[in-house]
Amino acid sequence: MARPNENRRNSEAQEHLIEKLVSVRRVTKVVKGGKNMRFSALVVVGDGKGRVGYASAKAREVPDAVKKASEKAKKSMMRVSLKEGRTIRHDSSARIGAGHVFLRMAPSGTGVIAGGPMRAVFEALGVQDIVSKSVGSGNYHNMVRATFVALRGVVPPKQIAAKLDKKLVEILGRRSAGRQNRAAPDGGAE
Repeated sequence: MARPNENRRNSEAQEHLIEKLVSVRRVTKVVKGGKNMRFSALVVVGDGKGRVGYASAKAREVPDAVKKASEKAKKSMMRVSLKEGRTIRHDSSARIGAGHVFLRMAPSGTGVIAGGPMRAVFEALGVQDIVSKSVGSGNYHNMVRATFVALRGVVPPKQIAAKLDKKLVEILGRRSAGRQNRAAPDGGAE
């Protein structure tokens, strides 16, 4: 049984969630007696601080479909490691069906450069600077799924260091040393 403090924390956390409706479609099922018309909703839910989830649901009315989808999305939330709380840690890409999604980290002040469904994911996630591109299919469901697969591929440096059995300083030190080598003048003409 959950303690009262845990229930209060969970309800407070869910109060501050950002819900983005990505698409609503009318779907029809042909049955023996005629046609059953329902609505399908795709919803992205996030806390704006690195947690995000998505889900799709169907119901006879649009508000019911949106409510069902947002409840399912809250249960399927995942955490994404963000750099400085504003962008992803490294570039990533994913492919679902015929849709291919590319995500690139961006310097401060760039903003969210993304199309409709991907923009909803990034706004719910709390990303402020990112450049993204989708190639191929424009299917909303596949674009959202591919974005989530690409976000799962973003690994924090701690995990990389643990996998390589090295210290975090060694991993981050290489990155800064590489930048210094690129930025250093090659000493051409004196």
